[in-house]
Amino acid sequence: MGRNRLPIRQDIAEVLKAFGQMSSAEVHEKLASPVAYATVKRALQDMVVQEEVHKYGNGRGTLYALNPSFTLTGPIDVEAYFDEDDFDREIIDTFNFDLLQNIIDQGSLFTQKELRLLEIHSQRFKQNIQQLHQSEFKTEFERLAIDLSWKSSQIEGNTYSLLETELLLKQQMTASGKTKDEAVMLLNHKDALDFLLDHPNFIEPLKVRVLEDVHSMLIKELGVQRNIRNRRVGISGTMYKPLDNEHQIREALQAMCDLINQRDNVWEKALLALLLISYIQPFDDGNKRTGRIVSNAILMYHRDCPLSFRTIDPIAYKKALLIFYERNNLSAFKKIFIEQYQFAVEHYF
Repeated sequence: MGRNRLPIRQDIAEVLKAFGQMSSAEVHEKLASPVAYATVKRALQDMVVQEEVHKYGNGRGTLYALNPSFTLTGPIDVEAYFDEDDFDREIIDTFNFDLLQNIIDQGSLFTQKELRLLEIHSQRFKQNIQQLHQSEFKTEFERLAIDLSWKSSQIEGNTYSLLETELLLKQQMTASGKTKDEAVMLLNHKDALDFLLDHPNFIEPLKVRVLEDVHSMLIKELGVQRNIRNRRVGISGTMYKPLDNEHQIREALQAMCDLINQRDNVWEKALLALLLISYIQPFDDGNKRTGRIVSNAILMYHRDCPLSFRTIDPIAYKKALLIFYERNNLSAFKKIFIEQYQFAVEHYF
């Protein structure tokens, strides 16, 4: 939807959240801003199509009710959201256990339209790999692994170019003017991906110990503390404060693992791993890298296409994460996930 359409949908959501089932006329009456009735009706129709609102009945007896998962999946204007400084935004500034225990369980994370799109691309991927010899599959996977290692590291500030990354991972050639840690970060990414390709069952079922082991692979020789952190951490660009108690962090990770293991849909599993590991911030460093690797390991275990994130803008990626941290809303990040899944199917294997 266009940027100018989002505020009215958000206002309607607030009205439905406050008053429950209502007719379009009642919604129009309760809106604080002066909006034409025809605009409200169009916005409600849009929200029904997007599965943000449920519609009951027909004609004059039609009633509308907010989808309980709207807070989680409803639209957010990313540009407008970041027009305000982080200390001026109205946010959920502490870890929300209810997100794991209740909110995410209120419905599907994807609309039916999104699921159909993902399914079409998934079938295309599975048809493609059926035609590949094992050696051809490994060649294609290596290409994706190089792209992912490069982009995942770039998101974290690594300055290796894609070509320099390829030379490092294929020929062990370090780039001049780069730090040793940058090369180690990239090599660790590739090693973790190769391990998970060779041991697909390692990730299933997802366990806290598995997360710690994947993290250990990614931070090897980088001077980062292993295992669950036991001190406070801050996140640049946001007033959100992650948990700072080791026991609570472990509790949150276990709840996350249980939530992911209980989901049937592979894309929901992968999306939740990406978001929740970053949200919980269980480690001193390497949380987003761990989330990306674990998410891809889930896709690989289910013989689905992993993501390279090759075309993602690092700033857009970080903004989508910050919206999830601050508003517990995954719509911006879900859009990135779907776009990168589509790109991976179309450009690899």
